[in-house]
Formats: sequence, structure tokens, C-alpha cells
Amino acid sequence: MKKNLLRKIIGGLCFTSIAFVFQACYGTPQDFGNDLFVEGKVTSKATGLPVKGIKISAPDFGQYTFTGDDGAFALYTGNNVKLVFEDVDGAENSNYQPMDTVVANDADRVFLDIQLNLK
Repeated sequence: MKKNLLRKIIGGLCFTSIAFVFQACYGTPQDFGNDLFVEGKVTSKATGLPVKGIKISAPDFGQYTFTGDDGAFALYTGNNVKLVFEDVDGAENSNYQPMDTVVANDADRVFLDIQLNLK
């Protein structure tokens, strides 16, 4: 009984060790292909003030983030990607028209200054 238990524990530890070594050598699948760091700030075109709660999404990559209190955002994505800016919280911070843009750049890092119009 004790030999079986000890054998299962050692076998589990060996399998776990192999999984960690594999991940350390090859990474995780979501790491591949995401090589462009996009950051920026979303402001209101009417007032020039930062807008929080705007959803920035890359539909082709299934990624999204939201602007913070200072209107700033950042995400890793691929090159030649369409970014969509949407006001998803409704009237909480006014209603802004959606906007999209295509980011195509040879650099590793891009800064976007986005100005949204009120509806």
C-alpha cells in the first residue's frame, strides 16, 4: 500500500516537472504572434479631457482592454490589426461614437492619440 502511494506521488512529481520544463523551453501558445505593443490615450474631441471606460478591442485577435481614469490603455497584439474603440458604459461618462483604426507599423511599440466625438 505504501509502495503504491509513494509510486503515485513520485510519478505525479515527474509529470509536473516535465510540464514545467516544456513550458519554460517552448512558452505558452498565446505568446506566439503577439509582437506589437499598442498604447495610447483616449480623449474627448469636444473637451480634450481623458475618457475612462472606453473598450478597445482587436476583434481578429480576440483581445480587449478598457481605458483607465486617465484615458490610457495598453495591449499586445499583432501587426496590421484593426482596433475598435467603443463606449460600452453608456451614459455614465457621456455617449461617444464608436471609432476604428488599423494599426500597421514596423516598430515593436506604437502610441495612439485617439479623440472621440460625442453622439
